Amino acid sequence: MPWKIRHNVTTYSQVDTICLMLKTARPEDIFRAHGGQLRMSEAIRHGLSRYTLYALKERGTIEQISRGVYRLADLPPIGNPDLVTVGLRFPQAVVCLVSALSWHGITTQIPHAVSVAVPRDARLPSLDYPPIHAHRFSDASFKAGIERHDVDGVPVRIYGAEKSIADCFKFRNRIGMDVVLEAFQLYRQRKKFDPGKLLKYAKVCRVENVMRPYLEAVS
Repeated sequence: MPWKIRHNVTTYSQVDTICLMLKTARPEDIFRAHGGQLRMSEAIRHGLSRYTLYALKERGTIEQISRGVYRLADLPPIGNPDLVTVGLRFPQAVVCLVSALSWHGITTQIPHAVSVAVPRDARLPSLDYPPIHAHRFSDASFKAGIERHDVDGVPVRIYGAEKSIADCFKFRNRIGMDVVLEAFQLYRQRKKFDPGKLLKYAKVCRVENVMRPYLEAVS
């Protein structure tokens, strides 16, 4: 008579124990090998099951920083959790407008949502937290001026200061001309003033005629 095997695995901890027995690498080591933070899809791709993730969270080994995003609990506190979440959830999006100005230190505005750009034909990203303001950019405007920054160990795409100012001139009716002009003044005071680069991105964003008088006034 064939043996009957009774399945008594009913808790996440028991499932986790079996997973650990079947794998040569501990789940914690997989997280550490990827900077200590993983999206659920990435974790599954690297061999971790959903049950293992739930067990690690239940044990306090990892913490959930956003829907589907986990990090080791013993890592240093996150300095910029909003950008980290956006970088992990939407790695192809680019931080833009006032959020980019804030990153570069050329605004006194405190963003209440993360502004991101996506290509014109892309699906607009959305999050419960942090809130996101998504904008569709033309192909040329989307690709121009992207910088890659390490934010708490997570690569995040952010437009450079000059591109961000040109974008703000483009969206001046939405964010307010006072915010745009303040960013322009703070850029002159705190950054290496580069009128050639500003004009380059003004042309990409099709605001050359709008920006040129301000550039000529300070040249």
